[in-house]
Amino acid sequence: MNAVGNGETTTVRVDLADRGYDILIGPGLIDRSADYIASLAPGARIAIITDAHVADAQLGRLENSLRHGGIDANSLVVPPGEKSKSFGRLQEVTDFLLDHRIERGDLVVALGGGVVGDLAGFAASILRRGVRFVQIPTSLLAQVDSSIGGKTGIDTAHGKNLVGAFHQPSLVIADTDSLDTLPVREFRAGYAEVVKYGLLGDRAFFDWLEKEWPSVFSGGHARIRAIATSCQAKAGIVARDERESGERALLNLGHTFGHAFEAACGYSDRLLHGEAISIGMICAFEMSERLGHVSSDDTARVRAHFHAVGLPTDTFQVDGGLPDADTLMDLIAQDKKVERGSLTFILVRAIGDAFVARGLDAAAIRTYLSEKLAQAPAP
Repeated sequence: MNAVGNGETTTVRVDLADRGYDILIGPGLIDRSADYIASLAPGARIAIITDAHVADAQLGRLENSLRHGGIDANSLVVPPGEKSKSFGRLQEVTDFLLDHRIERGDLVVALGGGVVGDLAGFAASILRRGVRFVQIPTSLLAQVDSSIGGKTGIDTAHGKNLVGAFHQPSLVIADTDSLDTLPVREFRAGYAEVVKYGLLGDRAFFDWLEKEWPSVFSGGHARIRAIATSCQAKAGIVARDERESGERALLNLGHTFGHAFEAACGYSDRLLHGEAISIGMICAFEMSERLGHVSSDDTARVRAHFHAVGLPTDTFQVDGGLPDADTLMDLIAQDKKVERGSLTFILVRAIGDAFVARGLDAAAIRTYLSEKLAQAPAP
């Protein structure tokens, strides 16, 4: 895995032998997408899956590029939000792809954030036992995390991403201009996943983000550097552990807690994914501190950075509150990292040094959550 700059465009390679692919990062890439798609699949039919919010801001750019490149495409627009990751919406997408005769030599294009990428990617993975797809992530969270690595899936009443498949994209086109249309809250939530890469394995990156985060938010070279560094980190881990049998689990720092918080909020705007992960990462640091793994100084430093950028760090900051610890523990028990009832969390020894902790005591986790939920805002 290497990052190669070419003018304003940076390319990160995900090295998976014959299934490897490039991540293109830079401004204006959606407007040049026809060139990349024509090179990848000459003469292929194209089916675009997007959501209503992204369609308003970005679909015209993509369709114009394809049209000027002589590429025919059909588009399906689904409702925005996590609730589109459902069995019903999956059937709608697969029916659309079959109606337009998408075959193995054709391409499904996921234009949008993590929800669209997960939904379209899963549909591509099961259609005709697997067709190729291209990720064009339009949110910061998707550009640095969900578009990379081939995890696709939908949610169920039992929890998030519990039905899905590994299906690698053939190309990722991360147009940094698309982030300019994001609401500040969504960009900030995506930034939580950027910080995650520093916390789990790159202390120097975290040091840089502490100083340069305003420039990442405002755009330009710092934003491209932050995205490319994040993509490099994930691409390297995915190349070494594609199916999450070991090291890749580190990417779930904060997610076991965070997914439970999301589920408790009904996957709604009450708590965005990145906001849940922000609180979840603080929980992981605090739990690590309780177990004697990490210093209180490191925990305080991470909390201070999240506070500086406006990310939540405590459960009482969740709109409408969270249920009791027993309910949250039931949701945690559905997490994909639970093995035969044994709880697995990603904990930390220091900023930049995360590890997989298996067989944690459920009673200790429940006690911690009970105390966390009982916290009140400072007067």
